[in-house]
Amino acid sequence: MADVIRVPNAKIALSTASVYPERTPDAFELAARLGYDGVEIMVGADPVSQDIDVIERLSEHYQVPVLAIHAPCLLVTQRVWGRDPWAKLLKAQKAAERLGASAVVVHPPFRWQRDYAREFETGLARMRDETNVTFAVENMFPLRARGSDVVPYAPDWNPIDYDFPQVTLDLSHTAVSGSDAMEMTTKLGDRLAHLHLADGLGVTNKDEHLVPGRGNQPCAQVLERLANTGYSGLVVLEINTRKAASRTERIDDLAEGLAFARLHLAATT
Repeated sequence: MADVIRVPNAKIALSTASVYPERTPDAFELAARLGYDGVEIMVGADPVSQDIDVIERLSEHYQVPVLAIHAPCLLVTQRVWGRDPWAKLLKAQKAAERLGASAVVVHPPFRWQRDYAREFETGLARMRDETNVTFAVENMFPLRARGSDVVPYAPDWNPIDYDFPQVTLDLSHTAVSGSDAMEMTTKLGDRLAHLHLADGLGVTNKDEHLVPGRGNQPCAQVLERLANTGYSGLVVLEINTRKAASRTERIDDLAEGLAFARLHLAATT
């Protein structure tokens, strides 16, 4: 009997960060042109990414749904949507609810956010009880200085061993941290709700976000495992195209990432 190809219900989204230095409207346009299932909004310095009214109009204009909101958790976005981290998460939740997005991606707190870090697990649990939106805590990475690891996150850069029901696995971050991505995928099981698809070579302290297949991470194997387990979360292409020599090269990278995801997000039985 011939092999049967099964493709899970997981949707493939384009992170708006993947088009930088182009802007949020360009991400919608390219997602529509290339055939992505939707976009993940990286809330950042681009004023459009912060304006839910404009995002809603872009989604309607391009007929591209917003599938996830990435809360402004980066060092460079500490003042975006205010400085209170809980207020940021609440705003991300409300944005997701309004736009019909299923998930909010959030990073672990920085160590200097002591009150936020102390209440992070219990606070997220409380927010989950008030909404159908998923809060998926992302794996980060330690920084290395003079042969030692410096962890800027609390309780840790790695959320796997903590009480987070939903986790985002970022395959560029596994490269930086030197983690075994397949082992993490297996250990997470059903807790893996969100995948940031990218690649990396494991350069010290460098979060590369390469096109999948151009680094040493098991991107194909992770996707194939998810296909075999009936994964129904999101797969989000989050790559760095800022060094693309031209817009055509950037579009080619985004098309290649989508083709890679579709190819390997299928299971043969």
